Amino acid sequence: MTVAERILERDTLGAFCHHTHVAIQGADAGALRGTTFGVKDLYHIAGHRTGFGHPTWLATHGPATRTASIVQRLLDSGASMVGKTQTDELAYSLNGENQHYGTPRNPRAPAHIPGGSSSGSAVAVAGGLVDFALGSDTAGSVRVPASYCGVLGMRVTHGAVDMDGAIPFAPSFDAPGWFARDAVLFERVGRVLLNDDKPGRRPTRLLQAVDAFDHADPAARLALSPAVRRVAERVGTLQSLRVSDVGLDAWMNDFRVIQAFEIWNSHREWVSTLDPGFGAGIAERFRWASTVTASEATAASRRRVEIRRRIDEMLADDAVLAMPTTVGPAPLRGTPTADLEAWRNRCIGLLCVAGHAGLPQISVPLATVDDRPLGLSLLAARGNDMLLLELARTLCTS
Repeated sequence: MTVAERILERDTLGAFCHHTHVAIQGADAGALRGTTFGVKDLYHIAGHRTGFGHPTWLATHGPATRTASIVQRLLDSGASMVGKTQTDELAYSLNGENQHYGTPRNPRAPAHIPGGSSSGSAVAVAGGLVDFALGSDTAGSVRVPASYCGVLGMRVTHGAVDMDGAIPFAPSFDAPGWFARDAVLFERVGRVLLNDDKPGRRPTRLLQAVDAFDHADPAARLALSPAVRRVAERVGTLQSLRVSDVGLDAWMNDFRVIQAFEIWNSHREWVSTLDPGFGAGIAERFRWASTVTASEATAASRRRVEIRRRIDEMLADDAVLAMPTTVGPAPLRGTPTADLEAWRNRCIGLLCVAGHAGLPQISVPLATVDDRPLGLSLLAARGNDMLLLELARTLCTS
């Protein structure tokens, strides 16, 4: 029995896709030789079909003609792919609940959702099924499940790693990301994907986003306070500030408008032609996305330019911004759709900061609330991915 077959056999968490299973042995040498990884089922593998979280998508798309470059880079570095991991329907959710394929079980909080849309990848890592796993992040699809499942998760600077061979979603926000339990391996994967073996720049000061902490639940704020102090001890200087001049809810609304407009442009022909049927929450999102006008998206994009300028000034000179990854730990499985939607929008108020500005962001598992994991997020200026990776390593290995 191969390693991949053994992993599928002992996957009691529902992390892997049996309907699109593919395993590939890595190269005999390389920086990641001997490690195993899973791949979110929106990255193409040559000769195999990509499911994108929906059986109708799987049935209406043929095998891919090429392998996503990000996957090939990992294989060439010696890592072995052991399978495809579950994603939410067309990746349009932060919950991890898929009405067609089920909900992967959160190993750190089994009664609670794992987060999405990179749910299977986060669960496979948290459950020890693989050493690391690939996800993708548009509105938080790596950062949220990393926080809920208690693992390291990163989205890179927008455009720093090619997304060719991945199904597009909202292209001006889409970014690859990955999960790991071990901070040293987490950094090694980052160096391979970013093609960067140089030491990262050192952070000069830590900025605490007080409006972001106010946006979170009181229990989350309390739990993350020691984590902020721990980061400040490494960086040396702590300054409090407000990230948004108009409020995070306003930034969230602009983000959702731009995202929805791009998603509908990417997939409206397929959705409109086939009317494939979506689960609760996702169906409503697609219906709303179809109503967003070009003028609304243009106005929100103009405001995004100002948001980006403000954040660029804030993070100049190698500053690091600390904020909660999510407004609290993972909600219960089976939470009513309306409640989950309100929770999702609150979380996007935090997650949209990196999205608007195209920033790298790492969620570090430094806190718990009622025995459920909670991540502290660290953000840096565009291109300062290695600064964050090295900082995360020092936080998790000292």
